[in-house]
Amino acid sequence: MVTGKVVRFDEIRGYGFVAPEGGGEDVFVHVNDLDVDKRLIAPGAVVEFMIEEGERGPKASNVRIVRNAPAVARDVEYLEFSLEFREELTEALLTSVPSLTAEQIVRVRKTVLDLVRERGWLDSDH
Repeated sequence: MVTGKVVRFDEIRGYGFVAPEGGGEDVFVHVNDLDVDKRLIAPGAVVEFMIEEGERGPKASNVRIVRNAPAVARDVEYLEFSLEFREELTEALLTSVPSLTAEQIVRVRKTVLDLVRERGWLDSDH
């Protein structure tokens, strides 16, 4: 395993680059090779990964977080909470209003999670 720091990662395009700790060429990383949620891969995050030879050069695989990026660290607790909460909220919505469409559920979840974050309703126990 190699350790390195994320130089950049584009969540929309699903790829970025990691600078290996020991130096050398930046390593390409694709969203399909992450063992973590892509929202945790941000510039400054320290990751551990295997290096494979890809079609265009070195490529990271089995990418795991060693240390969160400074800007992301404060969001990890919220992310873990929101993933669990999203599942429970979806189940509650489907049970109470079975006629909701998938699009409506996604919009409701986003609105509720944004509200929780904006209001600071996430306490230290979550």
